[in-house]
Amino acid sequence: MTSPRSAAAPRTLGIHHIKLPVTDLERSARWYGNVLGARRLTELDHRRPDGSLFAVILDAPGLGTRLELRRDPTTATALQGYDFLTLAVDDRAALDDWITHLDTLGILHSPPVVALVGWLLVIPDPDGLRLRLYTNTPHGLDAARIEYDSPWLGT
Repeated sequence: MTSPRSAAAPRTLGIHHIKLPVTDLERSARWYGNVLGARRLTELDHRRPDGSLFAVILDAPGLGTRLELRRDPTTATALQGYDFLTLAVDDRAALDDWITHLDTLGILHSPPVVALVGWLLVIPDPDGLRLRLYTNTPHGLDAARIEYDSPWLGT
């Protein structure tokens, strides 16, 4: 069966925001604030008609869009261990700067992982969702060094 020809898709303007499920809004907002330097935009807090808070919006430097944390414990639990977002860093030295930053904060993270092209650092958030930092500069290592079996890599 062939698919019908259609006109070009209408244009988008890019990513409006990224939404992550969390179990505890305040805890996750603090964590993303400490780790990424994200600032909560309280004027954009999402509240139900009864006033209960169900989502917060963060402005994270370098992300290029806003980050919404949505209280959704069931989804957050189901996605535990999933690597939902990979941010670019320049090179191994930049990755090492992140390691120092995370160690200073006492934040759990992987060791530098030899990924397919570059170095990778994996950082579980408070709900176990995995934020990743990946170098734009290739590691230049032989393919035999790629850590396919690292417990820090998803399937």
